[in-house]
Amino acid sequence: MYIHRTIENKLQYLFKHFPVVMVCGARQVGKTTLLKHFQEANREFQYVTLDFPRVRHLAKEDPELFLQQYTAPLIIDEIQYAPELLPFIKMKVDEAGQNGCFILTGSQMFHMMNAVSESLAGRVGILSMYSMARAEIEGRDTVPFLPINVTQFTSDDSISEIFNKILRGGMPRMVVDDELSSEDYYGSYMQTYLERDIRELISIKDENKFLKFISCVAARTSQEVNLSDIAKDVEIDRKTAEGWLSVLVSSGIVMLLNPYSGNTIKRIVKRPKLYFMDTGLACYLSMWNNARALELSAMAGAMFENYVISEIIKGYVNQGIDVRSRLCYYRDNNGKEIDLLILENGKIYPIEIKKSADPGKDALKNFSVLGNLAEEVGEGAVLCMSSMVIPLDAKNKLVPIKCI
Repeated sequence: MYIHRTIENKLQYLFKHFPVVMVCGARQVGKTTLLKHFQEANREFQYVTLDFPRVRHLAKEDPELFLQQYTAPLIIDEIQYAPELLPFIKMKVDEAGQNGCFILTGSQMFHMMNAVSESLAGRVGILSMYSMARAEIEGRDTVPFLPINVTQFTSDDSISEIFNKILRGGMPRMVVDDELSSEDYYGSYMQTYLERDIRELISIKDENKFLKFISCVAARTSQEVNLSDIAKDVEIDRKTAEGWLSVLVSSGIVMLLNPYSGNTIKRIVKRPKLYFMDTGLACYLSMWNNARALELSAMAGAMFENYVISEIIKGYVNQGIDVRSRLCYYRDNNGKEIDLLILENGKIYPIEIKKSADPGKDALKNFSVLGNLAEEVGEGAVLCMSSMVIPLDAKNKLVPIKCI
């Protein structure tokens, strides 16, 4: 069963305007399925995957012959296994001088992007892809969330249903197979990730230590990154922890949300906050296998925030929008914190995230700090378990999380 992905629309757009399109994302988020579906509608494309050792060997050892055998327009899956192809792809597109020649995919963004920036600068449109957003699962396109765009909306969400969604995550296989347990799926996923991605990126002598590291990171989801504490818990040095975290970010497993840094704000906390892009994986790594137990735990608020933030990020990314310059958080040394700031067209839209159904006006208490910023402050929202959009004052409202 194929489920429509919102990112298809941006893929079609980039295909018409760039000679090379690259779809980057973590393993098993649906990149191959997406492009095979694309191929069905664009029969002129050949498809080849570098997962096969003999094909990979040809691509690495004789990339020119590879591109003679597999001619453009061409989809190349898992391009990170043969970065030697990239200079030859550049020559091909320069010779052809046309759009839509190559579509590349890969699950190792860190490994890939350096080679891409060197070989295909100005010639490649890049898309990031994550596990499925709730809207996609429910048959809707994901859209970038802004409080100003939310009007009337009702939701029949229950907190138990939301935590079940959090526990299962959005990996396509978990979506289509209701009987597959999250423990079985994500256990297998982590083994594949270690064997096929991590070993390609870094040399790890003790895989158990890396598993402990990523589990420690999962236990700190929705928190500011403190590498010294993580390194101490895992018994590695800080430099190693920093390198391993960069791999998790670059392979699409986690996203770092940077703090707001305006020129008029001097006392800002500079550490980023960390979020897993699939909550099912975060739950598995932090050893939760029961939605009700998670809902009642001390970690419930952090996982709920992770779920909401990751859904908002997917809404932007699925439209091909780079979130790094648009999304951030605020926290100063006085303990004033705002979960999310959305920067759009010179305005700042503040967002608070609350697990309750009626957090009340108290949820807006820190919005007042934004009066000191250079940017104009737009409408704000408290994303929560409310069943409808409810105004809190002239500029801010409660918004059901189903809106995202």
